Amino acid sequence: MQSRVYSARSEIHGLGCFARVRFELGDFIGSYEGPEVREDGRYVLWVYDADADQVTARLGTNLLRWVNHSDQPNAEFDGFDLYAKVVIAAGDEITCDYGAAL
Repeated sequence: MQSRVYSARSEIHGLGCFARVRFELGDFIGSYEGPEVREDGRYVLWVYDADADQVTARLGTNLLRWVNHSDQPNAEFDGFDLYAKVVIAAGDEITCDYGAAL
């Protein structure tokens, strides 16, 4: 994943996740990895699984934990996998809508 994204200071909040390479619309960026957890906290991503009708959460341990929220995101989660919603240029911060994962 380090060949595709990196963390750096963000104008949105603290650290952010940035594209090291260009992503085209629909490109797979990476998977939000980490152990399953049952409590909310920093770097926890909650995902609703419609097939199982349940919510699952992971504590982020890879670079995607630095993805910040935006009301106009350039990426979106499908489960724990992150995809580009638009073309993302190398050097751009990768953002998602935190509420959309549920």
